[in-house]
Amino acid sequence: MWHGCVSIIEQQALPCDCFRMVLAAPEVVVLAKPGQFVHVRCSDDYDPLLRRPISINRLDKAAGQLTILYKVLGRGTAQLARLRAGQQLDIMGPLGNGFTIQGEKPLLIGGGLGTAPLLALADAFAPGTPTMIMGAQNEGGLIRQQEFEDCCCALHIATNDGSAGYCGHAPVLAEALFTGQHFDMIYACGPEPMLRYVQKMAEKFAIPCQISLEEFMACGVGACLGCTCKAADSSKPYQKVCTDGPVFWSGEVCLDD
Repeated sequence: MWHGCVSIIEQQALPCDCFRMVLAAPEVVVLAKPGQFVHVRCSDDYDPLLRRPISINRLDKAAGQLTILYKVLGRGTAQLARLRAGQQLDIMGPLGNGFTIQGEKPLLIGGGLGTAPLLALADAFAPGTPTMIMGAQNEGGLIRQQEFEDCCCALHIATNDGSAGYCGHAPVLAEALFTGQHFDMIYACGPEPMLRYVQKMAEKFAIPCQISLEEFMACGVGACLGCTCKAADSSKPYQKVCTDGPVFWSGEVCLDD
């Protein structure tokens, strides 16, 4: 893990109060892999006190740059959104466990801003290898589709209201794809109900699956125990999302209904 200040290269406003930020962070990039996150201080005056965990959206190893996507949800992210190119940002990272890169025909499933870490994952495969399912509440919530189209063999869209692509939830569309296609690995990130569905689907089709959990984190390094989730193994009742995850094999955690 590295800790220090990095330069903001770009800050771009996206739909639905989301932002894309590019950082010059060669010390982090050289260590990072898809699925990990950075812990960001949103303000120089420590108000709010706690950092915000933000998943790594894309890694440019050659340029030493990483991209993050985030949504303004409160005071901390609102302050982050006011920063501009040329300013400094205090970050810790990379933190957590990332994805295991395996499979010749991987299926990626993202819901909402859960699509963010899946772009770095898609980049880790040979161009045109992954199939991506991008889910959102409506067409306006679909973030940066073109980037997935550029690196995936196919991009499927699912919106809850049917305003774009399939009318329904992303994992339901994923299950439908299994009737005509073969996949040998599943990766998913998004809301917990979506991940529960993906867990059951992976078990049904006997396909290895990794899920990335979205959880509030205070310290980001496993000290505060504020981001625990129930473990499937009774010998270890709880997993810490920040250090044991955020990426888990789907059979490692219990997501309660």
